[in-house]
Amino acid sequence: MKKNLNRFLIAALAGSIFFACKQDFLDAPAQASLDNVTLANQAGVDASLISAYSMLDGWNDDWGVFSPPWGGAGSNWIWGSVTSDEAYKGSEPGDQLEVQQVELYQWAPANVYFNVKFRALYEGIARANATLKLAASVSDLQDASRIAAEARFLRAHYHFDAWKMWKNVPYYTEADEDFRKPNSEDIVPRMIEDFQFAIDNLPVTQDAVGRVTKGAAQAYLGKLLLYTHDYSKAKEQFDAVVNSGTYDLEPNFHDIFTTAGENGPEMIFSIQASVNDGDGNGSNGNFADRLNHPHGGSPFGCCGFHQPSQNLVNSHKVDANGLPMINTFNNSDLTASDAVDPRLDWTVGRDGVPFLDWGLHDETWIRARSWAGPYSVKKFIHAKGQESSVGWSNVQLSPVNLPIIRYADVLLMLAECEVEVGSLERARELVNMIRTRAAVAAIGPGGAPVAIDDASITWANNKIGNYTTAWTDKDAARSAVRFERKLELAMEGHRFFDLRRWGVAKDVINNQYLPIEKTKRTYLEATNGLEDKHELFPLPSVQIELSKKEGVPQLQQNAGY
Repeated sequence: MKKNLNRFLIAALAGSIFFACKQDFLDAPAQASLDNVTLANQAGVDASLISAYSMLDGWNDDWGVFSPPWGGAGSNWIWGSVTSDEAYKGSEPGDQLEVQQVELYQWAPANVYFNVKFRALYEGIARANATLKLAASVSDLQDASRIAAEARFLRAHYHFDAWKMWKNVPYYTEADEDFRKPNSEDIVPRMIEDFQFAIDNLPVTQDAVGRVTKGAAQAYLGKLLLYTHDYSKAKEQFDAVVNSGTYDLEPNFHDIFTTAGENGPEMIFSIQASVNDGDGNGSNGNFADRLNHPHGGSPFGCCGFHQPSQNLVNSHKVDANGLPMINTFNNSDLTASDAVDPRLDWTVGRDGVPFLDWGLHDETWIRARSWAGPYSVKKFIHAKGQESSVGWSNVQLSPVNLPIIRYADVLLMLAECEVEVGSLERARELVNMIRTRAAVAAIGPGGAPVAIDDASITWANNKIGNYTTAWTDKDAARSAVRFERKLELAMEGHRFFDLRRWGVAKDVINNQYLPIEKTKRTYLEATNGLEDKHELFPLPSVQIELSKKEGVPQLQQNAGY
């Protein structure tokens, strides 16, 4: 379901944006709006639902509301990757300083990036609720249960993204009229209820590409339960997804990140992207992720953000059996003679290695190499010729979908559950499924996939093997599953949230990552690392101010801020 929506219609359908920058925005008369009478029909409800989907990427082409848009990105490249051990902010000193402050754990409630993310998520919630309210007013609505299930799924998704950022956030339904609501409620039961409704009322498959399904709802409910450490119940949901026979791994790891494979059997729930679809600004081409391309002498010209860390690159080193060096990978930096997991060169742009079909990555492609390192993000870069033909720096605008949940993610979450409930051998089997697929192909000359030991590969010693010895140690099994997530899902916005929910973020960042990285990226010397307060992000100060009733804020700030 590619998003090419009339902006006028979107604005009419969305309802008010919660907690706008100025209080009087809430009281301003609507301009050229469509009333509910006009929209109260099948076409109007369908359009309203599409508008709720359209906020998945965190951008609605409104610089006046979501500026700068990068913080609102549905990929969470800032909040899940740059905050972790897998990525630097990138670019150069001072460019998008707010992101640098996030990377340095200097989290101020006034940082505009927090506010943009908050507003993007609650705009999505507003649109989902507007759909539910509108649908209830149409007596002859076809597929009413399915439409309600999709809207409630999306409502739960946006709330989940807010919950994993801030935890203490208000939950809004279509019945709410006062959007100054306390954030004292535990919203997990509400999300569970919405996802369960979606499971009960969504079909197994949908004709419209990109629409959520029963399997997507099961996977998401499983993810929510995993985040609450309810491993047995989470396992039930993941088992249902696996046993449905609906999903499978793509044959080649890189297929997931191509237009050919983006809606294949591995994609369970993703952000749909498109270019050259009639939008003059190319706004549907992963706009909030557009900074994440090589800079300078590269074909993209800008902007060099979201650069892979040396830690992530070193994580791809393997031993003589092709297995990860979980405890020793970062003892030294990767050299040309080291054997590596072939996923490295599908994920990271390295000098002298084909950057898909764009040519060899070169040192001139890095904006400030001595400051932010020698690597470029690569996983979601489109093939040459697929870029937008319009818009600012059009080559950066991509038609490649961004996954929110994919089948490999589900297999690894299920493996986590199996470890925690004591089924270590099943966990090993699941991890080996991921590793077997990773062994299928490496990047070859011109960016084409070839066998990992193909003679044409002169830039890497690719090697990968499966775990062939039975898993009998729970701690070792847990470490293996977690490290596999680091490799498989690198640069996809998961890593920091994983570290936090595992309860290891402070140890990994403060004791394993920063002491070594500070010797490579000197700007990191400015950070003291993670503190207890960093278990949650700070709520935006402007939202607290705008939540006031009779001078009393309804939103309470998270501890430590």
